[in-house]
Amino acid sequence: MDNDKKGNPIVKWLLIALSFIFVVLFLVLPLVTVITQSLRSGFETYKKAVTDSYTVKATVLTIEATVSAVAFNTIFGIFAAWLITKFKFKGKKFLTALIDVPVTISPVIAGLIFLLTFGRQSVIYPYLQSMGLKIVFAVPGVVLATIFVTFPFISRELIPVLETQGTDEEEAAALMGAKGFTIFRRITFPHIKWAFLYGIVLCTARAMGEFGAVSVLSGHLRGKTNTLPLHVEILFNEFQYVPAFAVSSILVMMAVIVLAIRSILEYRGKKAE
Repeated sequence: MDNDKKGNPIVKWLLIALSFIFVVLFLVLPLVTVITQSLRSGFETYKKAVTDSYTVKATVLTIEATVSAVAFNTIFGIFAAWLITKFKFKGKKFLTALIDVPVTISPVIAGLIFLLTFGRQSVIYPYLQSMGLKIVFAVPGVVLATIFVTFPFISRELIPVLETQGTDEEEAAALMGAKGFTIFRRITFPHIKWAFLYGIVLCTARAMGEFGAVSVLSGHLRGKTNTLPLHVEILFNEFQYVPAFAVSSILVMMAVIVLAIRSILEYRGKKAE
């Protein structure tokens, strides 16, 4: 009986060994390779690559696109999750399915869709031009693509939590005269706080590394529409391997920071429970 509860120790250690092997091969080793290759020609070469004007501009654009995507998807995610879980209406399942579309569509296809929607061949292009709005091969296109690929991340973290919570507490507060925002701030948000923060972290991580949709819409204009992933591709295609790995290390460090934040949030969320 005790052996059944504890499980077979051989199987346990075999699974642990396999897990560590996979983690080392597919996560640790690539990250170590990026760092070592970026420093292969010395720190001065590394410093020159990461402080290059094109790298700085790509970093700034990556941060701008990430912040814009997180801000937009935070607002939409809260509204969508609140609507889907707290109200009954026709078309709820259809709306829920639409929210998941960015996950099922290839980012490259998404970029092509936006290219056709806002490019020169689009029926709305003359109106955009008359208003002075340029989306394709411009920064707005980069931001739009980043928003699209990260669209469901926050709402999908909130919906299961809100569904589990139910509506009893909100209804009781409403009967006692509490207003909508007060109900959300005092009753709803404390329940979804950790899921909300976790969704923001996932959205941030996905936005920083987006390549496919941004690649199609950006036009690869160096110093103007290139994000860090696109800048790495250009350097690699030009056979500038050390600078490419040096710029990649910036993304690695950003990813490690996001991972650390996620781990802290997971720990504090479990502790709060």
